[in-house]
Amino acid sequence: MPVEPPPDCQLCPRLVGFRRDNQAAYPEFHNAPVPSFGPIDAGVLVVGLAPGLKGANQTGRPFTGDGAGDMLYPALIKAGFAQGSYGRSADDGLRLVGCRITNAVRCVPPQNRVTGAEAATCRPFLIAEIEAMANLRVLLALGRVAHEAILRTFGLRLADYPFAHDAMHDLPNGLIMADSFHCSRYNVNTGRLTEPMFSAVLQSVRTLVDGVR
Repeated sequence: MPVEPPPDCQLCPRLVGFRRDNQAAYPEFHNAPVPSFGPIDAGVLVVGLAPGLKGANQTGRPFTGDGAGDMLYPALIKAGFAQGSYGRSADDGLRLVGCRITNAVRCVPPQNRVTGAEAATCRPFLIAEIEAMANLRVLLALGRVAHEAILRTFGLRLADYPFAHDAMHDLPNGLIMADSFHCSRYNVNTGRLTEPMFSAVLQSVRTLVDGVR
C-alpha cells in the first residue's frame, strides 16, 4: 500500500465531486489529495483530520495557508521541530526536523466534515505511513477526531483512551499518543487553545522524543 493516494484519487465519490467543484471555482488551488510534509524517518507524526478548503487544499501542504497553520508552525519552530519561518505558502522554505505532518483524510471535505466511510477508506494510507516510519515514537493528535482516527487505525477501543488536552497515552504497540485541542482559528479565538497551552504539549512531546519522561 502506498503512503500517499494518487493525485487523481477516485476512492471517495463525495470528496471527488467536491474536488471537481473546487477545480472549477478555484483553478489555481492544489485541489487534490494533500501529501504529508516532513521526513519519513521522523520520530513524531502530527495527525490532523483533513485539509482546509483555503488552507492545505489551496497550498498543497498540510496546515498551510489558514489560521491553524498560524499557530502550528511557529510552535513547531519554537519546540525545535521545524527550522525557517512560516510564510503561509508551500514555498516559504520551512523545513521540519524530526517531525512529519499528515491528515487522517487527505482530501478536503465539504463543511470540513468527513464521513465515517471516508475516514475508513483513507485509513490504509495512514496505516502505510505509520508502518513506513521506522523511527516513529510519538503521534500527536490535533483534536478529538484525529485522536479517534489514530485509535481506529490501530484497532483500539476509544473508551480505553479518553481524549484530553495534553494527555499522553501509552499504546500497546509501544508508541505514545499525545493529545491537543485542535489549533483551529475558532479554538484560538474562543480561548479554548492558547499559545502557551499548545507550546506545553509540544514541549511534552519534545521531552518524550529526547528520551526523558
